[in-house]
Amino acid sequence: MKSDIQIARETPLRKIKDVAESIGIAREEVQNYGPYMAKIPVKLIDEEKVKQSNLILVTAITATKAGIGKTTVVIGLALGLNKIGKKAIVALREPSLGPVFGMKGGAAGGGFAQVLPMENINLHFTGDFHAITSAHNTISALLDNYVFRVQGSADELKEILWKRVLDVNDRSLRYIVTGLGPGNGVPLEAGFDITAASELMAILCLAKDEDDLRRRVENILLGYRRSGEQFTVKDLGVAGAITVLLKDAIAPNLVQTTENTAAFLHGGPFANIAHGCNSILATKMAMTYGDYVITEAGFGADLGAEKFINIKCRKSGLRPKLTVIVVTIQGLKMHGGTAENLIRLPDMDGLKKGLQNLNKHLDNLANFGQTVVVAFNKYHFDTEEEIDTVRRFCEDKGVSFAVNNAFTDGGEGAVELAQAVVKAIEEKPSKDLVFTYEDDDSIETKLTKVATQIYGARDVVLSEKAIKKLKLIVGTPLEKMPVCIAKTQYSFSADPKEYGVAKDFRLKINDLVINQGSEFIVAIAGEMMRMPGLPADPQAKRIDIVDGRVEGLS
Repeated sequence: MKSDIQIARETPLRKIKDVAESIGIAREEVQNYGPYMAKIPVKLIDEEKVKQSNLILVTAITATKAGIGKTTVVIGLALGLNKIGKKAIVALREPSLGPVFGMKGGAAGGGFAQVLPMENINLHFTGDFHAITSAHNTISALLDNYVFRVQGSADELKEILWKRVLDVNDRSLRYIVTGLGPGNGVPLEAGFDITAASELMAILCLAKDEDDLRRRVENILLGYRRSGEQFTVKDLGVAGAITVLLKDAIAPNLVQTTENTAAFLHGGPFANIAHGCNSILATKMAMTYGDYVITEAGFGADLGAEKFINIKCRKSGLRPKLTVIVVTIQGLKMHGGTAENLIRLPDMDGLKKGLQNLNKHLDNLANFGQTVVVAFNKYHFDTEEEIDTVRRFCEDKGVSFAVNNAFTDGGEGAVELAQAVVKAIEEKPSKDLVFTYEDDDSIETKLTKVATQIYGARDVVLSEKAIKKLKLIVGTPLEKMPVCIAKTQYSFSADPKEYGVAKDFRLKINDLVINQGSEFIVAIAGEMMRMPGLPADPQAKRIDIVDGRVEGLS
């Protein structure tokens, strides 16, 4: 089979204004970024049409190094729905350059289920990540200038909480010292997170409109004065300037699939270190123009789907009609104890043990009130016996099951999945959402409910550092906010090596990060870092430009 990049190059693309017009967007509203990408103004969102659309969430079993192919399934499902005569649109996150040049090589789907132009999407796209990086670091520079100007005065800050960001995996920047040398500012301990973990990224993805964006930017907590009062971006007096830097980034991006159907890509928080969902604005834009909208939450259902429901749905009022959970034989076998180098070989014992990971996710999604379809993402080496084993397991659970072949066959290969999804929505759509915790619960209670009910932990233990941060939250409006647990994607626990279903463990929270602008509290579980490192063999070694063409992306 041809590589992803070969398929992408050989796919004839429609001009983006034609794509927009095909779903009902007037050509004059399309803000072109070249012939095949565009931004669509936020004003076109129609809340009444949003209410009539069918929102489908795609999530997955716990991630493994073998991969799951969730984005490919999202795109494939949209292609399959369009193939059976439905008007379906994709709503996804944008790729981050960190993983593109680190582990993944790209995040635009795969095979014959991609969003295009793939090269542009995987690289600089429409500049949203750069805008967020620049806006975030502009706050950092202005804050450092303030600290330099007020040192020794009554306005001096006793604690600074704000870090810098960069859209590169760089472990050496996690902890640094700034301001060294005479005249270069005040020496301070500092550090970098990756741009996907920026509070501005979360704000962009949760803002309702430009006014809400500015309000949230103003509320960003930068530190504390010596009096104990908060010091925010509003106090710094630069919320207007930061909003100016984000004024174009707030508009959702329109591209197309390998079968020329519409796809909105906007925002890019990771689900292991942030809330892992594309923007509310892009989701609502897609729902304005599509009868079926398929969106994705990052990594496994314990991370992305939990945050999609407890944060994004709580804040936006969105309610998915259905959740699709993606499984692969390789992933299930790894969760069943099969060695990574043997997962392509038959191992029914490992497969059956691994089904317990799927079972835990299915129970969690049922507790959220979700109707579920299991999408089996098929690889050429999967056997019929293995597929039937997973199918029978789902039938015994009373859960719909469908095989997805979109990677090799495009929309035609996802017709079975599309039909199962439509049938489930028409016959048994999801009930009202059941949140894991209430707004009025304490932060500790919220963390404990997620840890015990979703992860299967015995309890939650807070470090001294986390307890110190908690004292800043208790008794303030911050206590009403949702929690966003930053945790390894490879396990229900905080131990990335504990595959399958972790049980009776204690979830240690090492730090709390107050995201007052995005309006949630980030809890750092275990050794999770919000600035990833590069692997021993980064994908950057395989990315090149040959005869004017980019190679190495996928």
